[in-house]
Amino acid sequence: MPLPPLTPAGRLFAIAAFIEALTWAGLLVGMWLKYGPHAIDVGVWLFGRLHGAAFLFYVVATLVAATRQRWPGWALLLGLLAAVPPLVTVPLEWWFRRKGLLSASAVG
Repeated sequence: MPLPPLTPAGRLFAIAAFIEALTWAGLLVGMWLKYGPHAIDVGVWLFGRLHGAAFLFYVVATLVAATRQRWPGWALLLGLLAAVPPLVTVPLEWWFRRKGLLSASAVG
């Protein structure tokens, strides 16, 4: 069964989740380069800044989606907490998509 199409707020959340996870991965690679065998800190310098911006974008997108999609409190809390551990926002977005929290069926 195909999943229902995303609302604009659902699409914003999905994009933010992907960007947040991508910059987390970049930051992890940057930390490996800095503290690993190469001692190069440009990855942390670059991805630290990008991830900071992506984190803030994800938090705002989560709040917008939660408000517009009328998420229950547990979904908002999970959405916000997912940004803390590395690479959790994408699996959460997939789960929210399957539960219908990012589609028009969740509203109203």
